[in-house]
Amino acid sequence: MIKAVIFDMYETLVTLFNCPTYFGTQIAKDLNVEPDNFLETWRAMEEKRTIGKVTLEEVLTDIMNQNQSYDENLLKKVVEKRISAQNECFCHLHPEIIGMLSELKKQNVKIGLISNCFSEEATLIRQSKLFPFFDAVFLSYEQGIQKPDKEIYFRCMKKLEVLPQECMYVGDGGSFELEVAKELGMKTFQAVWYLKEGTLQPAKRKAEFEQLEMPSELLKFI
Repeated sequence: MIKAVIFDMYETLVTLFNCPTYFGTQIAKDLNVEPDNFLETWRAMEEKRTIGKVTLEEVLTDIMNQNQSYDENLLKKVVEKRISAQNECFCHLHPEIIGMLSELKKQNVKIGLISNCFSEEATLIRQSKLFPFFDAVFLSYEQGIQKPDKEIYFRCMKKLEVLPQECMYVGDGGSFELEVAKELGMKTFQAVWYLKEGTLQPAKRKAEFEQLEMPSELLKFI
């Protein structure tokens, strides 16, 4: 019997690709830093940004200092633009997301969230319209570990008070999240309703996992 569903956030419950994006090369342009110079540090710091070692502001400050271009007002402007862009994705949900989460609550199925995220994203997740649906929230930035580390799954299941075989995991398939969930004994599904071929989305269809084309399809497996 399924007692809980654990979701990934990005490209599963929300997508960053249904609204204007604001990623590394775009940030570099606004900071007047050569893209290659910017991306070298930006990418090198990705893990530290993901597990809560550094904030967005700290990384951008470091990059600007490295390039002798620090400007406090410009830093503030870019941070605000990044937060605004990341927040926009919560305004363009798949039309079935809220209904699907609401139905899970009606059926007394617990809902968990495990998400790899940065400082600005952790704040926006907690402020989002989706946050009240979750019974357990485990964000890499707050936990100090990230998927595919099994420990973050164990922490979430402990909070939900479920065993792996009582739990479903739904994600887009990035960060080897589905492989680990399956190894732990969860019933796993790849969410593909946001998937767009030819974009910068990190995951592609994985034939070895059952795929959900629409959020509502999940409900028939409860």
